[in-house]
Amino acid sequence: MANGVLVASYATYGTAGHQWYACISSVVILLLLWACATAVLRSARWRLPRGMTLFAAAIFLAVFCFGSVNTYKTFFWPASSVSHTLPPVLAAAATIPALLATSRRGKTAAVVSALALGAVLGTLSEETSLIALTLLVLTLLLGRRLFPAGRITFARNWCAAAAAGILIGTAVLLTSPGSRNRRTRHHADSMFAPESLLAALRGYAHILHTLATSWQYLGVIAAGVVIGIFIRRHDGGVPRPDHRAPLLIASGTAAFLLSGYLCTVIAYPAFGPSVATSNRLWNDFIFLLLLVLAGIGCLLGNATVRLCRPCMKPVAVGAALACVGLTALFAASLHTLEAEMRVRAKAWDTQDHLLKKKAAGGATVLPYTPLVISKMSEPFGNKGKRVWPASCVATYYKVNKIIDGRILQSDTRTSLRLRGRRSTTWSAKPRTVEKTPTSTYSPGLSQ
Repeated sequence: MANGVLVASYATYGTAGHQWYACISSVVILLLLWACATAVLRSARWRLPRGMTLFAAAIFLAVFCFGSVNTYKTFFWPASSVSHTLPPVLAAAATIPALLATSRRGKTAAVVSALALGAVLGTLSEETSLIALTLLVLTLLLGRRLFPAGRITFARNWCAAAAAGILIGTAVLLTSPGSRNRRTRHHADSMFAPESLLAALRGYAHILHTLATSWQYLGVIAAGVVIGIFIRRHDGGVPRPDHRAPLLIASGTAAFLLSGYLCTVIAYPAFGPSVATSNRLWNDFIFLLLLVLAGIGCLLGNATVRLCRPCMKPVAVGAALACVGLTALFAASLHTLEAEMRVRAKAWDTQDHLLKKKAAGGATVLPYTPLVISKMSEPFGNKGKRVWPASCVATYYKVNKIIDGRILQSDTRTSLRLRGRRSTTWSAKPRTVEKTPTSTYSPGLSQ
């Protein structure tokens, strides 16, 4: 239901809603990341120079949204962003009330909000819900080692409420008619079969290899190094990590590996082997990976300040330049993508206007020319085996069906060439020969 509400928030405005979604969602994500970072600093009683928190949030946003191997699908395509890019950020933002709660009333409000936001998350994204549950269970198991005695009861209550909310929302989702139909159509009951689990593991290994060889994620480590160098306690001292720091990194890494595989398992029945290349599905657990990398960067920056103060400035400058250079590379890649999007948008507008005009004129069958960008699904794709996009387009234009416009164009060009040859032959004949009446061939040309 939450997913439907978010889809309606942009789909209600038609093409304009799709166009503006990326801009609005990026601002929302940036503000939520900034709020999360600020809440963590306040909870830990640390401080940063003015603007540094926003800088770190902006770098995190850039890597998360634009560091993908297919930025169009993960960020500019609203349907993917609503299901896989925005949910993990919302899940992280759900911790803000807990981080800021100090009074009894504030703690009660945080627990209630955890229950409510968990239920919303459960009806928003299955993958993010699975990742959040993994983290909540780990937090409950490691509670005594992660929280001081005065906070452990509140932490457990908050985690239990959040988990309960997610389970309630997931139950609503899984028992809905649409979800049942989809599971039946994709034979989702087979996801726990040994061969399916093994195939999902192979796909996940391919995903991990892709992530391990993606250099752009190092930008989050660089941003973490900058934060680790400049972070201070409120008394001006350099904070010293305790035993919880390596535990957080290790548990976060374990949660990423486990939940990432589980997300691949539940997606495999619908996507099959292509789950290893459908990178829009990865953002749910990539967000957790980036958090772990940012934590590692913070520890490295903090260690630089404590163990090698003369190295502090060169390392800070180098890390900051790495962040700037990374954003410049993102800007260059986005410039190329922008050009491709403009070309496609112009072609789409032209075709859309023509098809709507024909549909309004009473046509029940329309020729549609696929306009592929960034491996998006288009009608007549996969050598005609993928039939559902064509039915969606037919529904959109309110006609019975669509046919492949490329074949029609090819037939038209062939017909024109043949007519051109006949025309040459006719023009070579003496003028005394009776001309072919215009009415016998002009309709063919207009078609």
